[in-house]
Order: sequence, then structure tokens, then C-alpha cells
Amino acid sequence: MLHLALRMAAHRITALLAVACAVLGGAALITTTGVLAESGLRSQLPPGRLGGADVVVAADQEFHPSGDLPVALPERATVPGRLVERLAALPGVTDAVGDIGFPAALVDARGQAVPAGGDPRTAGHGWSSTKLLADARVTGRAPSGAHEVAVGAGAGPAVGETVEIVANGRPAASYRVTALVGAPDADGVYFADATAAGLAGRDAGGTGPRAGTVDLVGLRVDEGAGDGAGERVAGSGAVERVADAVRAEVAGTGLKVVTGADRGDAVAPGVGSARSLLILLAGSLGGIVLLITGFVVAGALGVTIAGQRRDLALMRAVGATPQQIRRLAAAQSTVVAAVALLPGVAAGYLLAGRFRELLADRGVLPAELPLTVGPLPALATLLLVVAAVQLSARCAAWRTSRMPATEAVAESRSEPRTPSRTRTGAGLLLMLGACALSAVPLLSRTALGASVTSIAGILAAIGLAMAGPALVRGAGEAAVRRLRPGVAAPTWLALANVRAYALRLSGVVGPLAMGVVFVLTYTLTQTTVLAATSDDTRTGTLAQYELTAPALGGLPDGTLTAVREVPGVRAAAAARATTVVWEYEELGEPAAESAPATILGPDARDVVDLGVTDGGLDRLTGATVAVSAEAARTRGAGLGERIRLVLGDGARVDARVVAVYDRGLGFGPVVLSRELAAGHTTTGLDQRALVRTDGTSAAEAGLSALAADRPGLAVAGTVPDAAGADAPPEVWINLALVVVLLGYLLLSIANKLVAATAQRRTEIAALRLVGTTPRQILAMMRREAAVVAAAALAAGLALSAVPLALLGQGFLGRPWPAGPAWLLPAVAATVVATAYLTVELPTRHALRTPPADGLRAA
Repeated sequence: MLHLALRMAAHRITALLAVACAVLGGAALITTTGVLAESGLRSQLPPGRLGGADVVVAADQEFHPSGDLPVALPERATVPGRLVERLAALPGVTDAVGDIGFPAALVDARGQAVPAGGDPRTAGHGWSSTKLLADARVTGRAPSGAHEVAVGAGAGPAVGETVEIVANGRPAASYRVTALVGAPDADGVYFADATAAGLAGRDAGGTGPRAGTVDLVGLRVDEGAGDGAGERVAGSGAVERVADAVRAEVAGTGLKVVTGADRGDAVAPGVGSARSLLILLAGSLGGIVLLITGFVVAGALGVTIAGQRRDLALMRAVGATPQQIRRLAAAQSTVVAAVALLPGVAAGYLLAGRFRELLADRGVLPAELPLTVGPLPALATLLLVVAAVQLSARCAAWRTSRMPATEAVAESRSEPRTPSRTRTGAGLLLMLGACALSAVPLLSRTALGASVTSIAGILAAIGLAMAGPALVRGAGEAAVRRLRPGVAAPTWLALANVRAYALRLSGVVGPLAMGVVFVLTYTLTQTTVLAATSDDTRTGTLAQYELTAPALGGLPDGTLTAVREVPGVRAAAAARATTVVWEYEELGEPAAESAPATILGPDARDVVDLGVTDGGLDRLTGATVAVSAEAARTRGAGLGERIRLVLGDGARVDARVVAVYDRGLGFGPVVLSRELAAGHTTTGLDQRALVRTDGTSAAEAGLSALAADRPGLAVAGTVPDAAGADAPPEVWINLALVVVLLGYLLLSIANKLVAATAQRRTEIAALRLVGTTPRQILAMMRREAAVVAAAALAAGLALSAVPLALLGQGFLGRPWPAGPAWLLPAVAATVVATAYLTVELPTRHALRTPPADGLRAA
């Protein structure tokens, strides 16, 4: 069977090229998705500034819902400071360091804030944290007084110099540099331990919400040895013994004990959310990729098997069983897939690397987070693609294998007289179902509700492919009946081919229509959600300006008071962003969902208008929240109800709903009171101040002067000048995915059209033998290409119209989406060029072959 399959494949290289291209592109996309998913599950950050610690004790920065993947918690949770002494007393521990991080930045001679390296929100540390560095080289002495510091060797100041430092929101103060610390990831500002604890509000005698705590505890174990790369590594046996003792010591506290590669997760809690994003991205991308890959591979195999119906029919005539016919078709297709799989998988790994670079450049992933390159994505791709090829080939050969031998031979040069009613009915039902699914944006004005639009469009395109033969045949018959008697011969031949070969034509119209639907729905969904979000934000933001201090890790203390004293300022309020996990019940089962949240106070009602429909923001004090109308409706969180939240550092709280608002798309599903979030964010500093003025230039000048006088402050308008200028990175990532998937679709469609045209050599040769001129044949094929392009555009626009109209109605209050005006002409030009070139070139090649040779080769 394999030998026969190879001989058949050798005589159908042109047709099987379309299958090879479809498999190669599909394998690349599936492998890329698999690499992203595996990286989200297994990738580890380097230990960074914890490279000298053998064992690290930190809070669990994940929420673990029942029956679901963990949810990353981005705010730093703390560890009791008294644990440091207990762990230091364990056998084998040579050093136990309670590490803390807090905002700190240097101020240069021009009064500009200069980040001390790394994340400015956690650049400040105590001197003892240098013990956790790998191979630290210290020049100078440790800081001991309240106004002494050490800095990283690359920070600029020299030992003995006096520098200005803004620490944890306090006014800039003078400090003397006593040491330079040279080590990998040693950037930062190192204060005396007592000074650092006081600045961070962590001293044991303090009264702040995080008094007496540390961020993590790093332990050094004896029997240490160098690993040859500058990183200290203790004997594995000693480390594991100490780690086991530490686990016993902290049992029941919820703290995590990590060693080895897991230490990198303790450096920055935000990396967990980055990995979660990879998993979510791979999950959402995986469904689209599998749908499109299966559709394209099945279509390419359909064209290939259709060109071999005569060979298969003759085999039936000489005694081959239906099962043997299907096995032969599957074996031949699998051979071609095997040839294309290896380069496809290799391209997938390369594409995953480029995609990671895109995510890192856009700030979505930490630049240090590597991809996990393992064999699992390649194995999964192999299984999925081979299964898709086997199933598609057997389905394509099913009809020929089941027909009587004589009927199969007779039909090998034509098509079934009537398309399958079952197939047509299933396609129509799928299109109707897609229309029903398109109504979701009317019911759910969320990003998740909008994402259904593209899914509905692709399902409708698949339905079109199934019902396409009947629809194309009906349209062709209607067109032929309306032809005038004097119509040109090429036009008559083209329309006659449309009617007689509806299955062949629909096989190329369907993928082209899917490309149109995919580009329009996926792109316009992104731009419509972005427009609706911008509209919510623009309409709901009463403030004209915002003050931020990114280089300082947050707004310094007293900023809000100073802003309110600027002439012309009518109101000012602080705001912060965080993440919460909302626990609720869905269909009687517990559920949890991570959601962005804004932290506001009652004074925010003067600078933002959330579109409150019930309650009021003036009640947003204590353990209270405001929720969006969408969340209130779907989760039973109306006014006065109590909801369960897990804050960004893992603390569980019960809060009462005091307001319900409409503009949830722009401001998120939940707003926390400042008191509820106090002590549960990494820095405790506000991220921005929203300012409403009287609109005069004097007020703007006053704010600019205030920002210029205070190091690190920056003032900007609250509404971007250009649409899309403030688009989140995820939008550009999704648009990049559109380009990649569109490229795969166009390549596969082009190869499929070339293969379908090349298989018509016999038809072209027969027309030439009966007197048709090459010019008439070219004219006929061009008219068929025009029919293909027009049908694909019309079908794609028709299938996209309902989902996009309902999306626009649900999100913008009008029956059309938001998006660039050039998109539709660009799509139309691409479809026309693809249809014309992929028909014109193989037709010209076929015309160079003498008619007799063409018939003999067939």
C-alpha cells in the first residue's frame, strides 16, 4: 500500500504541493502555540539578585481555584519578619536575610530622577540583601548611618560622593555613598538595614499595614562551592536537607520554600501574571489555529483527492475494496504530510522566538523570561496534523470508495449531479448558529463577549464551505438562465463551468471567503473594542490632566496637596490600578476570575464619571466596592450585596457593593475603596493623580511648573490625541496574529488555486482540439477568476455583516463597527490579486503544452 501511495504521489506533485504547504503552515502555527503554552507552564526566570541564596522562603503569589489553572497575583505578599531569626537557627544555615524592596531613585545634578536600575518600585533594599547576590564584589564599607547608602557599581556615583535620593515617596534627601556593589543584578540602592526598614514602613515597632514584615527570606547553606559561572551553589544534599527543615518550620503558614530554578519566581511576583498571559494567549490562539488549519488542510486534500477520482475509480473497477481506497488516499496524504512536518515544526520554534521578542518589546513579558523549548509541542503537532490529514483524506475519498465501480468511473470526469443534502443542511444550520452566536455582544459588553464575533464569523465561513456546492450551483444556474443569446463564448463557458463544477468552485471560494471573514471580524473586533474602551474612558474622565512619577515608583507624599493648591485646579484625586480575583457562583458551581481593578476614594467623583446608575462613589469608604452593571447582572452583585474578592497579594476580603456603573469597559469591572486596598499593594504609593482645572492656560502652566520643581513628576493630558495611541499591547499582538494567520491562509489558498487550475490540463487541451483559441481560454479562465473573487468577497462580506453589525450595536450603539477605512479596499484588492494570479499563471503554463500531449499526460 505504501509503495502504491508513493507512486501515486509522484505523479501528482503539483496537486500535492497544496497539501504540503497547508501542512507546513499549520504545523508551524500549532508548534508556535504549543511552545507558548509550554513556556507559560514551565518557563523560569533566572534567579537574578537571589543568585547567592540557596533556599528562598516567600509567600505564595498564586491563587488556586478548584479545578482550574492557578491565577497569578501581581502584588507582593509579605512574610513575618520574626521568621528570619527562627530560620537562622536551623542546622546548616549560615545566613538568613529578610529582604525588603521599596521605591527608590537617584536625583541627578539637573534635578531629574534617575532610576537606580531594575524596577523603580523595588529598587531600595537593606544592606543585608547584598548577601543574597551571587559573587558580590564590594568596594568600600557597608552603610551604617541614617544618611549613608551603597549603590550598584554602574549607577554612576563614586565612593564618598553625596547623592540625592527619593525613597518611598519621601522628599529627596542627601546620602553619602559608602560602597559600590558589583555583581550581576546588583542594581539598586542599599541602605543600612534599620534605615531601610524605617523608610519602607517595615520596622517591628511601626504601625503601618506592613510593619514587622519582609518580602522574602533568603538562606545560605554551608558546603557552598562555585559553579564556574559566578553563581554560588551549595551541595545539593545540604540544600535539600535545609529546605526540608524549612518546610517543616513553615508548615501550615501558606509560605512557599523554593530552591534552584524556582528562585527566579520569588524575585518579581509579576512574572507569574506574565506566564499566565502566555497560557491565556496560547489557549485563545489555539482554537483559531486549529479551526483554520483543519479547514485549510481539509480543503487542500479535497482538491487533491478530487483530481485522483479517476485513478481511485479504476482501482475500484479492478477489485479494490472501499477500505483499501480510503487507506490508499490516507497513506498518500500522510507521506506528503510527513515531508512537510519537519520544516513546519522547525519554523514553529523560530516563529515562537520572534513572537516572544514581540511580547518583550511591547512590555507584555519580562525580557528575562525565556521560552521553554522542549519536544512536547513537536509531538503534539505531529499527532494533531497526522490525525487531521488522515481524517480529511478518508472523508475526501469516502464517496468514491463507496460508489459502484462503473458509476465511480463514469463520475470521475464530472461531479455529482446534486450536492449532498446532508452536507448542505449542516452548512446552513452552522451559518444560522453563527448568526445566533453573533448576538452575544448585545448581551455582554466585555472583551470576552466581543471575542465571540470572530468565532461566529469563522463558523459561518465553515458553514459556507459545507453548503457552498448547492449555493454555487444554484447561483450558476440562475446566471446561465439569464444569459443573453449573443453573449461571448468565454463568458458562456465560464458560467457553464460554474454550474457544472460547483463543488470545485466552492472549494476555492470557501477558503477565500474565510480569509475575508477572518480579517474583517478579527481586526474590526479589536478596533471596535478599543474604540468603545476609549469612548468610555474619554467620556468618563472629567480630569484634563494626570500627574505620574514612573521613575520614582509612585507619587511622592504631599503631591496631591500641592496639586490642589495650584491656581485654577478645581479638583484632584489619586488613583491606582491592581488586580483582583472575583469569587462567585456560576450555575451553582464555584467560579473565580481574575480582573483588573481601580483603587479610588470618594473624592474621585469630581474627576471621573463612571456612569453610576445606582448608589454613589461618595460611599466608597471602608470595605466597599463599586461594580460595573455587566458584572452586577451576571454575578448577582447588585447594590448592597456582599462579594468575595482575593486582592492582588492574596488577602481574602468581603466587600459591600455601594455603586453600580455603566462604563465598565473603560474602567474595569470593579473599583476598590482606598481603605480596602491599603496594605495590599507592592508599594502603597499612588500611581497617578487625576486633575480637573478651570481649563485656563494658567492652570496648565501651574501644573507644569509643579512637575518641573519636583524630581520625577510628569504631567500629561488624560485623553490621547490620536486614536489608538494609547492602545494596550495586547491589541497590537492580536493584529500581528492576524497578519501571520492571513499569510498562512493566502499561501494555502494560492497553492490550492494553482493545484485546481493545473488539474484542468485535460479540459484545456480538449477545448483547444475543438477549436477554442488560447486567447478565448485565457478569457474564460479570467472570467472564472472574476467569479471566484466576486463570490468570495460577496460571501465574506455577507457572513461578516451580521456579527459586525451586532458588535457595533452592542459596543458603540450603532449597527457598524469602528475601524480603518482602508481595510475593506485592501482586502478586496488582495482577494482579486490572489484569484487572478493563481489562475492566470498555471493557465498560461498549460497553454504552452501541445493539446495532444496534455490529453496523453492525463
